[in-house]
Amino acid sequence: MRVNLQRIKTDILALAEIGRNSADHGIYRMAFTDADMQGKRWLTDRIDAAGLPHWIDGAANVSTKIQGTRDAPEILVGSHIDTVPCAGALDGTLGVIAGLECLRCIKEANLVTRRTIELVAFSDEEGRFGGMFGSQSICGQINPEMLATMTDMNGVKLEDELRRHGLDPLGALDAARDPETIDSYLELHIEQGPVLDRVGKPVGIVDEITGLFTWSIRFKGEANHAGTTPMNMRNDAFMGLADFAHEIPRILDENGSERSRATIGKAQILPGATNTVPGLVEFSLDVRDTSEKVLDELSEAFRKALSAIARRRHLVFEFQPKSYITPVHCSEKMIQTLQQNSRKLGLDAHPMPSGAAHDAQIMGRMVPVGMIFVPSKGGQSHSPAEWTAWTDIEAGANVMLHTLIQLAS
Repeated sequence: MRVNLQRIKTDILALAEIGRNSADHGIYRMAFTDADMQGKRWLTDRIDAAGLPHWIDGAANVSTKIQGTRDAPEILVGSHIDTVPCAGALDGTLGVIAGLECLRCIKEANLVTRRTIELVAFSDEEGRFGGMFGSQSICGQINPEMLATMTDMNGVKLEDELRRHGLDPLGALDAARDPETIDSYLELHIEQGPVLDRVGKPVGIVDEITGLFTWSIRFKGEANHAGTTPMNMRNDAFMGLADFAHEIPRILDENGSERSRATIGKAQILPGATNTVPGLVEFSLDVRDTSEKVLDELSEAFRKALSAIARRRHLVFEFQPKSYITPVHCSEKMIQTLQQNSRKLGLDAHPMPSGAAHDAQIMGRMVPVGMIFVPSKGGQSHSPAEWTAWTDIEAGANVMLHTLIQLAS
């Protein structure tokens, strides 16, 4: 049995036009925007066209299923169709479209499975409101306080956006599933990195999904005149940031692993005048590893380095933890099943970690999970340049199809 690549192509290209900006060619289908809701309606139309049932839960997750013959824990497969601003066509979307195609193939072949296979298109995986709302809701990780306080970067409240679309925010609490009803979760995703493209492998099998913590950090010094303040009499906040940036490679070498990553992705220098010694810098720190122990060691090492720099530079150091996501190990059974089906299809699968967070990471706290990667051309993602060869998409989707059939049989 094989997927119908032409149907996958048609669906991916059609969905890519929803939220498309003609000026920069990016897709703007951020969670609970009008474009996102239009995308959900498009998806339910495609499900209906396939002769499959659909429903939407209280978190606005869209689902469909192939019913199994037994009352046994079901197999979940899915991803998301919301995007970051100025996105490409595949991040998240590929997993949903390929999952739908797998269900269509099983239905058309009149294949009877013991377990039910359910496709879920999760809401807000990209974290517009600070988390992975859809999968967190299914895993019972959402509470009334979160629903009342979650906002996006512009201060828009999640509950207001939900109400704007006729949804009851508290309905997300009813989306929680009993873990005993789910056997496992499988997700197909583009790699979003350069590894598979560089090693020339059509498929990756994920063994671990990275954990991460993010901090908001401040160095407070003293703003002063750039011409009249001697260099040895300055409390220059920016120099604290510069010192810390150069410390990152050493800290990773001493306390991290080959899977460790640390990034300063955002910085602001205040007061921001050409002729003024910076009195304040605010910057972000994003740290990732697949080991919780390593993350803890990196957290302590970074905190000590920041404190030492502040003392040396006569600065005040403050930091605020913004998020923490636990690393997840993929199920050994799922990994072995994916490897078997890759070999059966004549595909050379590459074992690898995921350096990005996914819905599988949230689901992995509740049920066994597996992930399939396909190459990203040039390692590019979260941009209009994001792309994967159709042959690789077909390969990944076929691995998914055969794995779902085996898991559900």
